[in-house]
Formats: sequence, C-alpha cells, structure tokens
Amino acid sequence: MPNNQTKAMTQGAMMIALFLLLVALAFYVPLINLLAFVFAPLPLAWYSATYNRKLAIGVSLLAVAASILVGNVLIVPLALILAIVGLVIGVCLREKKSKIYLMMATGTAILLTFALQFILLVRFFDMNFIEESLQFARATYEESLQYSAKLTGGEVQIEDQLNQMFSMMEMTMPASITIFIFGLAFMWILVLLPLLKRLKVEVPKFPPFRDMRLPRAILWYYLIVLSINLFIQPEYGSAFYVVMLNLSMILWVLLTVQGISFLHFVIDAFHYPRFLKVLATIVAIPMYSFIVLVGIIDLGFNLREWVKAKSEK
Repeated sequence: MPNNQTKAMTQGAMMIALFLLLVALAFYVPLINLLAFVFAPLPLAWYSATYNRKLAIGVSLLAVAASILVGNVLIVPLALILAIVGLVIGVCLREKKSKIYLMMATGTAILLTFALQFILLVRFFDMNFIEESLQFARATYEESLQYSAKLTGGEVQIEDQLNQMFSMMEMTMPASITIFIFGLAFMWILVLLPLLKRLKVEVPKFPPFRDMRLPRAILWYYLIVLSINLFIQPEYGSAFYVVMLNLSMILWVLLTVQGISFLHFVIDAFHYPRFLKVLATIVAIPMYSFIVLVGIIDLGFNLREWVKAKSEK
C-alpha cells in the first residue's frame, strides 16, 4: 500500500509538472500556443483515468494552484479550464462512460467553469471582455467601412443595419459561446482519446457519423420553439425573445448536424465515392435551411430503413 501511494504521488507530481509546462507554453509562446492548448489536459486526463477520483481531484487542484508559479494570476483561469477538461475526461474514462456522455460532461464542465469565471470578472473586477470585444469589433468594422468609402468616393450609410447586426450578435452570444465550447470539447475528445489509448487507457468508441441519431425529443423541442416564434411572436429584444433566439440557434445547429449525418448515410448506402461526403458537408453550410429540413425528416420518419432497402435492390 505505501508503495502504491508513493507511486501515485510521484506520478502525480510528474503530471503536474508536465501540465504546468504545457500551460506556460499555451500562455506565453505564440507559435506553439495552440498545440500546447490542445495537449495541456492530457497529463491530468491520464492521471484521472489511472487513479481514483479523490487523488485525481487533489492533483488537479494542486496543478491549478501551482500555475501561479509559472506566471501570475492571469494564468489561473486558463489553467483551471484545462485542468477541468483533463479531470472530467479522465474520470469519465475510468468509470467506463460512453463517448456521448464524455462529450456532454466535458462540454458542460467547461461551460460552467467559463460562466463562473465570467461572473467573477464582471462582479469583482468590472471586466466584461465579451462586451469589450463586441465594441472593438464594431469600431474596427466602422473604420473599415469609412476607409472603403474614402477609396471609392462614396458614402456609407448603414448605421441602422450595423446596429441591428451587432444587436443580434450580442443577443445570440449565449448560444454562440455554448456551440463553441461544445465544439472545443469535441476537439479535445477527438485528439486526446487516441493518445490516451496509446498510453494503455481503455477508451470508448464513437459509432460512425453516418449512424448518428439525435434523441427524437430534439424534434419536439424544435417544433415547440418554432410554434412560439410563429404564434406568440416574442417582442424583439425582450428576455423571452433572447431565450427563444438562442434555443433556435442551438437547435438549428443540432438539426444541421443530423441532416449532414443522413447525407453521409445515403452516400455510404449507395456506395458513392467518399469525396462526396466532404462535398456534401461543405455545401450543407450555406444550405443549412434545407439541411435542417432534412434533419427534421430524418428524425421524424424512418427514412434510413427506406434508403437501406432501396440500396440493397
């Protein structure tokens, strides 16, 4: 038992040191910071998958606390998010959770951590970096329009359109952040799980993308939100309007992914060339309205059985 504890403590110290090195690279070194950002959760993920939850939490907390030693207080929020990612992925792998559960748990943990950090920054430091970023983007956009007007000798009078565009961006910020964070979670899982497998950690497998089926409840949520927008028509800019707008945006993304999955299923079922999957995915982005409809039909009706039967004839 003492030998096991000594081994756990030794490996914990090694993982903390490696984690701090990657965090420092992600924070300070411009050329390789993105790579370091992606791989930084790996040491804590491996440790959390190898040892019990109590040890994993302890090592993760020590790693976050020690991050001050490689920088200043500003590095702690980054270290906290990366440590949370490693901890959640490792614990889920140790408990033999599915990849869907793993992605949802990782995304939710990042989202809650980010929200808590944002609230603390606004509350105690009066720093709203989201609002400041939007103001900076607006100022840059206005300057580019003025510069364009000088070059062409024309006048640019789009104040109303500009106000509407940035107002819409501000109102959809919760959905945009949520989608981005879950995209990050998917990226981490996609990159880290093959590496953890090479490190002798048992990892679950995703079913092929073509076989992805969202819960049918998503369709009912979409129909409810659509009915509210059509018949109740929340007042523009109200809290209810913002909630419905963000829910609509998230559901559009989910149904678009479902529609693309159906296209991949059709391409595989009829043994069409594989490059058509890439082409279909690229074309689906500007044609998302049609792809959303495809996703709705795929969830609402058993089209895949019909496609399968046709392809086998």
